Amino acid sequence: MEGVTLFLAAAGCLLVLFLRPVLGLAVYVVLSMWYPYCVGTVSIGTVDFSVGRIVIIALFVKIFLNTDLASKFKVVWLDRLVVILFVAEVVAGLVTVESMKLLEYRSGDFFDMALPYFAVRLIITNRGRYITLLKAICWSVALLAVFGFYESLTGHNLVRFGRYLNAPEIRLNYFYRAQSTFRRSIYFGVFLAMAGALCMGLVKIKGNPFVYKILAALAFLGAFSSMSSGGLLAMVGAIGFIAFYRYRRCWKQGIVGLILMCGLVEIISNRHFYHVVDRFTFNSATAWYRTRLFEVAFFEGGMSDHWITGYGFEDPMWSEKIDMRDHTDMVNHYLMKLCRYGLVGFIPFCAVIITAIKKLFEGFWLVKNDEDTWLIWCVAAGLAGVLLAFNSVSLFGPPMTMLFMMFGFCSNMGAITVKV
Repeated sequence: MEGVTLFLAAAGCLLVLFLRPVLGLAVYVVLSMWYPYCVGTVSIGTVDFSVGRIVIIALFVKIFLNTDLASKFKVVWLDRLVVILFVAEVVAGLVTVESMKLLEYRSGDFFDMALPYFAVRLIITNRGRYITLLKAICWSVALLAVFGFYESLTGHNLVRFGRYLNAPEIRLNYFYRAQSTFRRSIYFGVFLAMAGALCMGLVKIKGNPFVYKILAALAFLGAFSSMSSGGLLAMVGAIGFIAFYRYRRCWKQGIVGLILMCGLVEIISNRHFYHVVDRFTFNSATAWYRTRLFEVAFFEGGMSDHWITGYGFEDPMWSEKIDMRDHTDMVNHYLMKLCRYGLVGFIPFCAVIITAIKKLFEGFWLVKNDEDTWLIWCVAAGLAGVLLAFNSVSLFGPPMTMLFMMFGFCSNMGAITVKV
C-alpha cells in the first residue's frame, strides 16, 4: 500500500499548498478519517508516516511560508500545557522506556495530536473559517457513516482498502460491528460521536439547518453502527448534553444532582457508583472487567511503586489480579495515561482537559446570542462524550486527533464567536 499512500499524500500536499489554509486543514481532516495510519503508511526510519502525518507537514509549510498567520499567533496557557504534556510524557518515559522506542511512540503522537491542535489554533481564528471546516467535516463524516451502517447491516466493509480484517462480530442479535476505515470498531464509534456533536453546531446557522440535522443524525447513526461500548457512551453523552441545552441555566443544579445521585448509589447500593457507567457495555463480563481494572489500579496495589513515572509501555500485568488473561487490556484512557506515564504525565493531561473546559466556559459567559451559545454548547457536547467514553476505551489515531482539534476549538472559541 506504500504506493497508494504516497500518491494520496502527494495529492493532499498539492491541495494544501494551493488552497486557503482552512481548506487545507479540511483536506487533512478528510484524508485522516478516510485513509488513516492503519490503512497504509510510509516508513521513514523508525516512524511510520500516514497520509495525514505527511499532509500536516505541508500545511505548516504553507502557514509559515505563505501566510501571516504565525505572526498573529498569541500564546495562551492551553498552548503551553499541550507542550508541557508531551515534554512530561517524554521525561516520564526516559525512566521506563528504551530511548528509541520512546522517540518512535511520542513523535507519532506529536504528529497526530499536537500538530493538529496548533494547526487549528493558527488557522481557525474567526467564525467563517470555523463554519467552513465544520461543513467539510460534517459532509465527510456523514458519508463515512453511511458506509459504516451498511457494514453493520451486512457485515461487508466496502472501505477496507485491501486490509486484512477479522471476521465480523454480531451484537444485539442482528447488527455487525462496523469498523469502516478505522483500526477498531470502538475508535470508529467514538470518532463519529464526537463529529456528530460538532456537526450539530451547524443546525442554527443560516442556510440549510434541516440538511445539517440529517447529516448529524447520520453521524450518530454511524456511531451506533460501531456496536461498541465506547461509541455508545460517547453518543449517549453527547446527545444527552445537547438535549440539556434547553435547561442550560440549571447547570449548577444538574451538577449537584449528579453528585447527589452518585453519593446515593454509593450509600444504598452494594456496588460503587462507577459500576453504572460500566453497564453501558454489551455484556456483563466486559462491564465487570472494566470495573475490576479500576479497582486493581487504585485499591489493590496496581500502581504501587509506579505512581511517579508509571510502567512505560510495559504491561503492568494487572490481569493476574483480574481474570488471569495473558495481558492487561487497558480499556480506560485515564488509566492508560496513569499507567504509562505516572503522575508526571497524568497531571498535565488532566490540566489540558480542565483548561480546555475553562476556555469554553469563558466563551460561554461572554456570548449573548443563541447561535453562538449553541456553537459552544455543541463543542462541549462532543468533549463530554469522549471524556465519558474514556472510561470504556483507551484511544489512539483519528479520535485523538479530533480531540486535540477540539481543544484548539476551545482555545479559539472567543475569536470564533466574535462576528466581523
